[in-house]
Amino acid sequence: MKSEVASKNKKTKKNKNTNKIRLRDYWDATKVVLKSLRQYKKEAILSPILISLEVIFECIIPLVISWLIDTLNAFAIDPSIQPFDALMEILKYCGILLPLAIGSLICGMLSGKFSATAAVGFSKNIRHDMFVKIQGFSFENIDKYATSGLVTRITTDVFYVQMAFMSIIRMAVRGPLMIIFSMIMSFVLAPQLAWVFLIVIPILGVMLTFITLKASPIFIRVFKQYDDLNERVEENIKGIRVVKTYVRSEYEKDLFRNRAEAVRDNFIKADKLFVLSNPTMQFAVWLMITICVYLGGSYILQSINAGNEWFTIGNLNAINLYGVQSLFNISMLTQVLVSVTMASTSIMRVYQILTEEPTIKNPENPIYDVDDGSIIFKDVSFKYHEGAERYSLKDVNIHIKSGETIGIIGGTGSAKSTLVNLIPRLYDVSEGEIIVGGHNVKEYDIKTLRDNVSCVLQKNVLFSGSIKDNLRWGNMEASDEEIEYAARLACADDFINSFKDGYDHMIEQGGTNVSGGQKQRLCIARALLKHPKILILDDSTSAVDTKTDARIRKAFREYIPEVTKIIIAQRISSVEDADRIIVMEDGAIDAIGTHEQLLKTNKIYQECYISQTKKGALS
Repeated sequence: MKSEVASKNKKTKKNKNTNKIRLRDYWDATKVVLKSLRQYKKEAILSPILISLEVIFECIIPLVISWLIDTLNAFAIDPSIQPFDALMEILKYCGILLPLAIGSLICGMLSGKFSATAAVGFSKNIRHDMFVKIQGFSFENIDKYATSGLVTRITTDVFYVQMAFMSIIRMAVRGPLMIIFSMIMSFVLAPQLAWVFLIVIPILGVMLTFITLKASPIFIRVFKQYDDLNERVEENIKGIRVVKTYVRSEYEKDLFRNRAEAVRDNFIKADKLFVLSNPTMQFAVWLMITICVYLGGSYILQSINAGNEWFTIGNLNAINLYGVQSLFNISMLTQVLVSVTMASTSIMRVYQILTEEPTIKNPENPIYDVDDGSIIFKDVSFKYHEGAERYSLKDVNIHIKSGETIGIIGGTGSAKSTLVNLIPRLYDVSEGEIIVGGHNVKEYDIKTLRDNVSCVLQKNVLFSGSIKDNLRWGNMEASDEEIEYAARLACADDFINSFKDGYDHMIEQGGTNVSGGQKQRLCIARALLKHPKILILDDSTSAVDTKTDARIRKAFREYIPEVTKIIIAQRISSVEDADRIIVMEDGAIDAIGTHEQLLKTNKIYQECYISQTKKGALS
């Protein structure tokens, strides 16, 4: 029994500690995200100041109105007062009320303008900071977050942070001040009735807070569903050709409908709870007014009978106004609570991106020159995650001379792409080292290394813009002559010149208006414009016909012999004229040799050759 109690106490302490850490994490996240406020600090400070002035004006107005009502009541009772004197007295109070109303209006308008400017500018800066941070991520960092998750963070999550920030600098300031000032004025005017507020306001606050806390977890669940929804949309749009080819439109519609309905259902659940807040609010308001009118009426009669007017109609009117102001501001504070609760999840998701440290960084004293294109792999092993059970690459040792042409061939999943991704430090090795130009790749400035190691990755990407703009991604300073020369080497000049506007022909987003082979040749030309010492083609001619493939390789041999060329391919014809060919199998090097040597000695290469050439068994 004692042990059970002890374990429960330990769990309780652990939960308390967890909550403390969680609150501290929220505070740390808030401090980091608030750094994005920057040039909008002035507006963020002015907004609550103006809100405070607006509250002061609005709390004085009921007091003046109570004086005006008592004055009018006195005129009605006393027939000796001249109409002109009564009119002048009324105009005096109107002269006080008008500046107060105008002041309240101006302060409210300006505070709204400043809060909106600060909140929108704040969200703009957050999105900018997140985008800049993402641009610095390594492939390993990007692998941690799905594309849909990043899209949700930079759009929906930032929006919720923006709305919460606006609520805090506006409603979260106005609400407490209005309640405090209204309570003070109520106790000053009529302490006999002010106690009603002390009963009704806490009850209303507890009820609205309960509704909010019950609904908030539902909103938090929606964020994950937003990620799923974005992922479905992104995947469907990217694969729209496949969807239509296999006539799967109805299937995709059903998948999207399920995700959209999940979001809808959760919002309906939350709204069903929040719909209770309005009748709760109305009940509290009318209950308070009923009690005040009943008790206030009896106090007015008592004061009239006593002849000293210790409680007047003006006091009753002011008390009602202050009560309504207080109760409606409690309702506003519950909206702030909802907004902040929803944003608490969003701010942590934004904080994760802003504080994510790139796994690949520049060394303290980087090297800014790559002497040549030689590459050495020394006992290299690699796995994508530290906790992974097995290595994607294991015990790789290769020595590639500068200017050498290396072919890499192997089955799907044999880690061919993984091998070459380590050379420009798209990932860092887990064990061993890679030496380029006589130095460990970790010693180079990252920009210098990647400028000298040009990659045409397996997934070719073109951006919206002209062909010339896309090619200049390789070298922003490239002249028209350099662009045309690179296009000729990549055998892209023939189809480019077939366009009426040539190199100014517009490419749609993702290169959807050019074929796969044309896209690959443009990407090769873009890589050549970097004038690299090492050129990596990761299965980048798979959509090109064998004749064009041969022309590209011939151009490489004749015009860029000094560049180290690494060609990953599925077709043996794409690598058979390489100086050496690396055969990969299950994350390790199975064999290295020339085409002739491998045909004689390596079983994997032989099987691949036979399956592609249909020449039968080799003797």
